[in-house]
Amino acid sequence: MSMTAQSIDLATDGLQADSEELARAELYGLLSRLWLAPPDAALLQQFAHAVTQAPERGALLEAPWQALVHALRQTTPEAATAEHQALFHGVGKPEVFAYGSYYLTGFLNERPLAALRTDLAALGLARDTAALETEDHIAYLFEVMRYLIAGDDVGISNLEQQRRFYRSHLQPWGHQLCDAVLAQPRAEVWRAVAVFTAAFLAIETQGFDLLET
Repeated sequence: MSMTAQSIDLATDGLQADSEELARAELYGLLSRLWLAPPDAALLQQFAHAVTQAPERGALLEAPWQALVHALRQTTPEAATAEHQALFHGVGKPEVFAYGSYYLTGFLNERPLAALRTDLAALGLARDTAALETEDHIAYLFEVMRYLIAGDDVGISNLEQQRRFYRSHLQPWGHQLCDAVLAQPRAEVWRAVAVFTAAFLAIETQGFDLLET
Protein backbone atom coordinates (compact mmCIF):
# COMPACT_ATOMS: atom_id res chain seq x y z
CA MET A 1 0.00 0.00 0.00
CA SER A 2 1.27 3.47 -0.85
CA MET A 3 0.84 5.88 2.03
CA THR A 4 -0.85 9.15 1.13
CA ALA A 5 -2.89 11.64 3.12
CA GLN A 6 -6.35 11.77 1.60
CA SER A 7 -9.31 14.11 1.62
CA ILE A 8 -11.96 13.01 4.08
CA ASP A 9 -15.66 12.68 3.42
CA LEU A 10 -17.44 14.12 6.43
CA ALA A 11 -20.37 11.79 5.89
CA THR A 12 -19.27 8.14 5.70
CA ASP A 13 -16.13 7.90 3.53
CA GLY A 14 -17.34 4.50 2.42
CA LEU A 15 -16.08 2.67 5.50
CA GLN A 16 -17.92 -0.39 6.71
CA ALA A 17 -17.51 -0.21 10.47
CA ASP A 18 -19.46 0.51 13.62
CA SER A 19 -20.14 4.14 14.37
CA GLU A 20 -17.37 4.63 16.92
CA GLU A 21 -14.64 3.14 14.75
CA LEU A 22 -16.00 5.00 11.73
CA ALA A 23 -15.77 8.27 13.66
CA ARG A 24 -12.18 7.54 14.73
CA ALA A 25 -11.10 6.74 11.18
CA GLU A 26 -12.81 9.85 9.81
CA LEU A 27 -11.19 12.09 12.39
CA TYR A 28 -7.74 10.69 11.71
CA GLY A 29 -8.33 11.23 8.01
CA LEU A 30 -9.56 14.77 8.51
CA LEU A 31 -6.62 15.68 10.75
CA SER A 32 -4.22 14.15 8.24
CA ARG A 33 -5.70 16.37 5.55
CA LEU A 34 -5.56 19.53 7.65
CA TRP A 35 -1.98 19.07 8.87
CA LEU A 36 -0.65 18.24 5.42
CA ALA A 37 -1.98 21.20 3.45
CA PRO A 38 -4.33 24.18 3.73
CA PRO A 39 -8.01 23.42 3.13
CA ASP A 40 -9.19 24.07 -0.40
CA ALA A 41 -12.55 25.53 -1.37
CA ALA A 42 -14.19 22.09 -1.56
CA LEU A 43 -13.23 21.17 2.01
CA LEU A 44 -14.27 24.57 3.33
CA GLN A 45 -17.61 24.11 1.61
CA GLN A 46 -18.05 20.82 3.45
CA PHE A 47 -17.44 22.62 6.72
CA ALA A 48 -19.96 25.28 5.82
CA HIS A 49 -22.53 22.52 6.27
CA ALA A 50 -20.75 20.38 8.88
CA VAL A 51 -22.61 19.53 12.05
CA THR A 52 -21.35 21.30 15.16
CA GLN A 53 -22.20 18.49 17.56
CA ALA A 54 -19.28 16.63 19.09
CA PRO A 55 -18.17 13.64 17.02
CA GLU A 56 -18.12 10.19 18.56
CA ARG A 57 -15.46 9.35 21.15
CA GLY A 58 -16.59 11.56 23.98
CA ALA A 59 -17.94 14.93 25.04
CA LEU A 60 -14.42 16.28 25.54
CA LEU A 61 -14.34 16.90 21.79
CA GLU A 62 -17.46 19.08 21.72
CA ALA A 63 -15.89 22.49 22.33
CA PRO A 64 -12.72 21.84 20.27
CA TRP A 65 -14.85 20.54 17.38
CA GLN A 66 -17.12 23.59 17.46
CA ALA A 67 -14.05 25.86 17.50
CA LEU A 68 -12.57 24.01 14.53
CA VAL A 69 -15.80 24.27 12.54
CA HIS A 70 -15.99 27.98 13.36
CA ALA A 71 -12.37 28.61 12.32
CA LEU A 72 -12.83 26.83 9.00
CA ARG A 73 -16.07 28.69 8.33
CA GLN A 74 -14.35 32.02 8.95
CA THR A 75 -11.33 31.49 6.71
CA THR A 76 -10.80 31.43 2.94
CA PRO A 77 -8.52 29.24 0.81
CA GLU A 78 -6.19 32.20 0.34
CA ALA A 79 -6.00 33.09 4.03
CA ALA A 80 -5.53 29.47 5.05
CA THR A 81 -2.77 29.01 2.48
CA ALA A 82 -0.95 32.09 3.74
CA GLU A 83 -1.18 30.90 7.35
CA HIS A 84 -0.03 27.38 6.52
CA GLN A 85 2.90 28.74 4.55
CA ALA A 86 3.91 31.09 7.37
CA LEU A 87 3.74 28.40 10.04
CA PHE A 88 5.10 25.30 8.33
CA HIS A 89 7.20 26.52 5.43
CA GLY A 90 8.33 30.12 5.16
CA VAL A 91 11.81 31.24 4.21
CA GLY A 92 14.59 29.31 5.95
CA LYS A 93 13.61 27.55 9.17
CA PRO A 94 9.83 27.06 9.60
CA GLU A 95 8.12 28.46 12.66
CA VAL A 96 6.72 24.98 13.37
CA PHE A 97 8.10 21.57 12.40
CA ALA A 98 5.53 18.80 11.93
CA TYR A 99 8.00 15.90 12.02
CA GLY A 100 8.40 13.38 14.81
CA SER A 101 12.19 13.22 14.54
CA TYR A 102 12.44 16.91 15.36
CA TYR A 103 10.53 16.61 18.64
CA LEU A 104 12.18 13.36 19.67
CA THR A 105 15.79 14.27 18.86
CA GLY A 106 15.93 17.98 17.99
CA PHE A 107 16.91 17.17 14.41
CA LEU A 108 15.23 16.03 11.19
CA ASN A 109 15.71 12.63 9.56
CA GLU A 110 17.10 10.96 12.66
CA ARG A 111 16.74 7.49 14.21
CA PRO A 112 13.00 7.81 14.94
CA LEU A 113 12.40 8.13 11.19
CA ALA A 114 14.46 5.00 10.49
CA ALA A 115 12.53 3.09 13.17
CA LEU A 116 9.26 4.31 11.71
CA ARG A 117 10.24 3.13 8.23
CA THR A 118 11.02 -0.31 9.63
CA ASP A 119 7.60 -0.51 11.28
CA LEU A 120 5.85 0.73 8.15
CA ALA A 121 7.59 -1.90 6.05
CA ALA A 122 6.39 -4.57 8.47
CA LEU A 123 2.83 -3.29 7.89
CA GLY A 124 3.28 -3.39 4.13
CA LEU A 125 3.26 0.40 3.85
CA ALA A 126 5.62 2.65 1.92
CA ARG A 127 5.95 6.35 1.23
CA ASP A 128 4.40 7.62 -1.97
CA THR A 129 7.35 8.56 -4.19
CA ALA A 130 5.50 11.73 -5.21
CA ALA A 131 5.11 12.88 -1.60
CA LEU A 132 7.11 15.91 -0.49
CA GLU A 133 7.10 15.11 3.22
CA THR A 134 8.93 12.33 5.04
CA GLU A 135 7.05 9.52 6.75
CA ASP A 136 7.35 11.08 10.22
CA HIS A 137 5.21 14.06 9.22
CA ILE A 138 2.15 14.13 11.46
CA ALA A 139 -0.20 13.91 8.47
CA TYR A 140 1.23 10.59 7.35
CA LEU A 141 1.15 9.12 10.83
CA PHE A 142 -2.53 10.05 11.09
CA GLU A 143 -3.16 8.44 7.71
CA VAL A 144 -1.49 5.25 8.91
CA MET A 145 -3.76 5.21 11.97
CA ARG A 146 -6.74 5.67 9.69
CA TYR A 147 -5.61 2.67 7.67
CA LEU A 148 -5.05 0.56 10.78
CA ILE A 149 -8.62 1.29 11.82
CA ALA A 150 -10.37 1.02 8.46
CA GLY A 151 -8.25 -1.28 6.30
CA ASP A 152 -9.60 -4.55 4.95
CA ASP A 153 -6.76 -6.82 6.15
CA VAL A 154 -7.69 -7.72 9.73
CA GLY A 155 -4.22 -9.14 10.25
CA ILE A 156 -2.88 -5.60 9.95
CA SER A 157 -5.84 -3.31 10.57
CA ASN A 158 -6.70 -4.24 14.12
CA LEU A 159 -6.71 -2.74 17.59
CA GLU A 160 -3.38 -4.20 18.66
CA GLN A 161 -1.57 -2.78 15.64
CA GLN A 162 -3.22 0.57 16.33
CA ARG A 163 -2.05 0.48 19.92
CA ARG A 164 1.54 -0.38 19.02
CA PHE A 165 1.81 2.21 16.28
CA TYR A 166 0.19 4.96 18.33
CA ARG A 167 2.35 4.29 21.38
CA SER A 168 5.55 4.22 19.35
CA HIS A 169 5.06 6.97 16.79
CA LEU A 170 2.35 9.43 17.86
CA GLN A 171 1.95 9.54 21.62
CA PRO A 172 5.60 10.48 22.39
CA TRP A 173 5.46 13.81 20.56
CA GLY A 174 2.02 14.71 19.19
CA HIS A 175 1.21 17.03 22.08
CA GLN A 176 4.50 18.88 21.58
CA LEU A 177 3.52 19.76 18.02
CA CYS A 178 0.19 21.08 19.25
CA ASP A 179 1.94 23.19 21.89
CA ALA A 180 4.33 24.57 19.26
CA VAL A 181 1.42 25.74 17.13
CA LEU A 182 -0.38 27.27 20.11
CA ALA A 183 2.73 29.31 20.87
CA GLN A 184 2.54 31.01 17.46
CA PRO A 185 0.68 34.37 17.43
CA ARG A 186 0.04 33.95 13.69
CA ALA A 187 -1.89 30.71 14.18
CA GLU A 188 -5.64 31.07 13.74
CA VAL A 189 -6.99 28.14 11.74
CA TRP A 190 -4.19 25.90 12.97
CA ARG A 191 -4.72 27.01 16.54
CA ALA A 192 -8.14 25.39 16.27
CA VAL A 193 -6.61 22.38 14.49
CA ALA A 194 -4.02 22.02 17.26
CA VAL A 195 -6.57 22.29 20.08
CA PHE A 196 -8.78 19.69 18.46
CA THR A 197 -5.81 17.42 17.74
CA ALA A 198 -4.62 17.62 21.34
CA ALA A 199 -8.09 16.75 22.65
CA PHE A 200 -8.45 13.86 20.22
CA LEU A 201 -5.02 12.46 21.08
CA ALA A 202 -5.82 12.70 24.79
CA ILE A 203 -8.93 10.57 24.24
CA GLU A 204 -6.99 8.07 22.12
CA THR A 205 -4.30 7.82 24.80
CA GLN A 206 -6.94 7.22 27.46
CA GLY A 207 -8.56 4.55 25.31
CA PHE A 208 -5.31 2.67 24.84
CA ASP A 209 -4.56 3.05 28.56
CA LEU A 210 -7.86 1.33 29.36
CA LEU A 211 -7.06 -1.39 26.84
CA GLU A 212 -3.91 -2.22 28.75
CA THR A 213 -5.46 -2.38 32.22
